Amino acid sequence: MSDIRRVEGDGVLTLTFTRDEKLNAVTEHMLQVIEEAVDDLSERDDLCVLVITAEGRYFTSGLDITTLSADVGLGPDGIVRGSNLRRDYRAQARHDLWDRMEHIEKPVVLAAQGHCFGIGVEMGASCDFRLASDVATFALPEVPNLAVIPGSGGISRLTRLVGPHWATWMAMAGERVSARQAMDMGLVHAVYPVDDFTAAVSAFARRLAGYPREAMGMAKLAIGVAADVDRRTARDFDRVTQTVLFQSAEYRSKVDAFVNRSAR
Repeated sequence: MSDIRRVEGDGVLTLTFTRDEKLNAVTEHMLQVIEEAVDDLSERDDLCVLVITAEGRYFTSGLDITTLSADVGLGPDGIVRGSNLRRDYRAQARHDLWDRMEHIEKPVVLAAQGHCFGIGVEMGASCDFRLASDVATFALPEVPNLAVIPGSGGISRLTRLVGPHWATWMAMAGERVSARQAMDMGLVHAVYPVDDFTAAVSAFARRLAGYPREAMGMAKLAIGVAADVDRRTARDFDRVTQTVLFQSAEYRSKVDAFVNRSAR
C-alpha cells in the first residue's frame, strides 16, 4: 500500500506518511507498519533510532474515521453496543503501542513537517523527541469534532508533558497551537525552517544513532523512573545505573580515546 514508506540507513529507521491526498489520516495499515517498526527497533542491533515523519501539507489530520464503524447504538439495557465497537475502540486507543514506544530503550523521534492533529499528538507524546517545522501546528479536536476525548494518551501523556494549563487548552477547548507556541509549552523540542526540515531531522537522527547505545538506553530508563518516583528513589536509581555504565566497554573506550587525545 502507498500510505506509508519505510527506509533504513545509518542505523536510522524512518517511516514517512504518504497520504497527502487524505491529509495523511492514519489507517489501521499505517498503525501496523509502525508496530512492526517498533518490533524491529527493539530486536535488531543495527537499528538505533526510529523517526516517524510525513510528506505533504499535514503530518496527520488524525485517525481516518472512515475506517470506524457506524454500527453502534444503545441496546435495550441502555448499554452502548455494536458489532464493531470493540474494533473501533482498539483503532482509537493505541495505549499498547504507545507504551511500547515509551519503554523501548532506543530513541523514537516524531518529526512533524506539517499540521499534526489528534492521533499524531497522542503518538508524539509517547516519543522521546518531537521536532517541528515552522509551519506545523498541533491540535486535539476530538471533543468538539467527535464528542470523545483523545483516549490514546492525548490527555494523560500530554498533561505530563505540558501540564494541566495547556492540556486544558488543547484537549478541552480543541485549540490549535503553532510550532513556536508548542515549543514554548514544552510539547516540541525544536523548530526548524520548513525548507531545512528534512535535512535537520536526518542530521539529528544520525547523531543520535552514533551515541553509545547502552548509555542512551540507561538514560531513557532513568528519565522514565525519575518522572514517576520520589526524588530519593530517582537519585538511587541514577547511582545504580551509573555504576553499571562504569563497567561497560563503551565507557572504557570513550575514556581511553579521551586520554589518548589529551596525551598528544
